[in-house]
Amino acid sequence: MTNKLYDTSLSLLTDLYQVTMAYGYWKTKTAEKEAVFNLYFRKNPFNGGFTIACGLANVIGYIENFGFSKKDLRYLQTLTGNDGKPLFEMAFLDYLAKLKFTCDIEAIPEGTVVFPNEPMVRVRGPILQCQLLETPLLNLINFESLIATKAARLRLVVENDTLLEFGLRRAQGVDGGMTASRAAYIGGCNATSNVLAGKLYDIPVGGTHAHSWVMSFANEQEAFDAYAEVLPNNVTLLVDTYDSLQGVRHAIETGRKLVKRGHKLAGIRLDSGDLAYLSIEARKMLDAAGFQDTAIVASNDLDETIISSLRQQGAKITVWGVGTKLVTAFDQPALGGVYKLAALRHEQPAEGTADEKTNPWEYKMKLSEQAIKVSTPGIQQVRRFRDEQGFVADMIYNLEEMDSTASKPATMIDPMDFTKRRNFDTKQPYEDLLVPVFQAGSRVYDSPDIHTVRARVQTQLANLHPGVKRFVNPHIYPVGLEKGLHELKTKLILTLREGQTRV
Repeated sequence: MTNKLYDTSLSLLTDLYQVTMAYGYWKTKTAEKEAVFNLYFRKNPFNGGFTIACGLANVIGYIENFGFSKKDLRYLQTLTGNDGKPLFEMAFLDYLAKLKFTCDIEAIPEGTVVFPNEPMVRVRGPILQCQLLETPLLNLINFESLIATKAARLRLVVENDTLLEFGLRRAQGVDGGMTASRAAYIGGCNATSNVLAGKLYDIPVGGTHAHSWVMSFANEQEAFDAYAEVLPNNVTLLVDTYDSLQGVRHAIETGRKLVKRGHKLAGIRLDSGDLAYLSIEARKMLDAAGFQDTAIVASNDLDETIISSLRQQGAKITVWGVGTKLVTAFDQPALGGVYKLAALRHEQPAEGTADEKTNPWEYKMKLSEQAIKVSTPGIQQVRRFRDEQGFVADMIYNLEEMDSTASKPATMIDPMDFTKRRNFDTKQPYEDLLVPVFQAGSRVYDSPDIHTVRARVQTQLANLHPGVKRFVNPHIYPVGLEKGLHELKTKLILTLREGQTRV
């Protein structure tokens, strides 16, 4: 996070149990154990077939400013346990004061299409530091990815029409509004009504006027004329304050006056009523009056389903203003990303020492009665195979167990059905999705600008089969485990279940 909104440290943007676990690692002298955590989600949002990765730029900003301030530590010093005594020893707080971030982080770049169970972020380093990153990383990645995905779905529906994000007034607080504006632009919106987001994130801004402008004048015609006089180069008139079609007539009169002054009527906006019928009638009226280039803007609790229906009804709308249902992800309020420990070992011996090769990873996983909640062990990477038509399949593999040069053919196994397998020969084009972001605590990744990320989303979607992008019963994009990782996971499940049975 760039920390432009808050004049304070954000290191306490975490759950208490992250700090208590960090204290536990410190107290038991295991804080320097090397750990690997994977951040991923279990199900695509909105019953869709894909998700857009978003939020990495803010993750980078958060980590670059990571550190506990004196105010943070004074606050932690006030926390008490059930017995009323301090929760943390002063020596631990002194440790936090000197804590320096030293982890390696790899992540999938923003704007990439991703799928369930694929690690979007992999964190490797001292377990205490890894643990402290869990909540903020999930907070930053989950919401932005959710909103970017919603915006991408809207973009698919509106095709080449203009898509505006109008949601600030209905967003979940200041940060919710700012974050949503950024993610919505990345996902496919053309502009936002959020002026602060425009300033901080270099997003185009746009908007019209409210009903209060019209109501503040003696009549609608006077209000329209006054607005055109004040802003002749930005005239889009809201026509439904009293009677929508009469409002169109008044807008046409104002438009004629604009033309005489060398300007034009950019658009009219409909914010209520039967948008399909009203837009069709308004288009007829505008065209007949010579305003064929005047756009018809629509708003009023729109989402991808409603927009799709309006387009099927022949609505003559070319600019769509989407607010509440975009910035709040109205039909799914959370992505549901998780952050799971996948490997652990004692502090790594120095390179070149006799003990270097005798310190193997101990792979970790979470079991559950629900198959979807069983995590995958290993230091994971995602390999995306493609052909001349686009993306073919994603294979998750363990960096420690598979030759990353792909010198041998690879076999991918469906984690939900081990009989479903797919082979890839060494000539199959691919790319590994996770890229280095931090190495030993130092940033090694240059974040692309927001416009480049936005363009990446559309390129990525163009490489997906149309069936994956449909909204009703989308095709499931193939994601599986490399054979060796599948076998490792199966073996570890059996070992853990047997161990629990014996207890």
